[in-house]
Amino acid sequence: MPGTRKLGRPTAHRNLMLRGMVTNLLQHGSMETTVTRAKEVRALTEKMITLGKRGNLAARRQALAFITKEDTVKKLFDQIAPSYEDRNGGYTVIYRLGPRRGDGAEMALIRLIPTAADEAAAVEETTKGKSKRKADTKIEEPKPKATPKKAAPKAKAVEAVEEAVEVQAEEVTPEETVTEDVAETPEAAEDSVETSEVEAEEAEKTE
Repeated sequence: MPGTRKLGRPTAHRNLMLRGMVTNLLQHGSMETTVTRAKEVRALTEKMITLGKRGNLAARRQALAFITKEDTVKKLFDQIAPSYEDRNGGYTVIYRLGPRRGDGAEMALIRLIPTAADEAAAVEETTKGKSKRKADTKIEEPKPKATPKKAAPKAKAVEAVEEAVEVQAEEVTPEETVTEDVAETPEAAEDSVETSEVEAEEAEKTE
């Protein structure tokens, strides 16, 4: 039964915890907690929505005494409660998520039941997202392939090499002539020495 679960907390701590959880659920629309806490939060949240449907000053003061944020109270009376005018109770739903890893506690997801206006807004957002994606995706045209550069003809390179070889040959020829002349001078000197020796021997014989 709602209001009879102690949740392992002292009274003051339990009330403060539940107030914060109800505020969080009304502010964000959904919340994940244990199954036992979700059942307590469901009863208190539906009570706050009933106060919001009244809409008078006394109901607003009672909601402000329980909910911890003024912005959430304003959202409750201006947006949440008017969307459930045609619904008598059952403003929340609990989904079981299985045991929690660690202590094995049964987890649950509690959320506000979406209204027709919320579903329409969600559909509009999805359609806008799809249209934006289609507008962003542009068909890229294939880029033309780059034409390969033609290689320079080899004949020009061969002619340049031959010209360089001829220039080197012309530069080397004077040096070769000089070396030949230098190489011939010692042979001439040897011949002159031999002739002088032969003449000296002939002169001695005559004497």
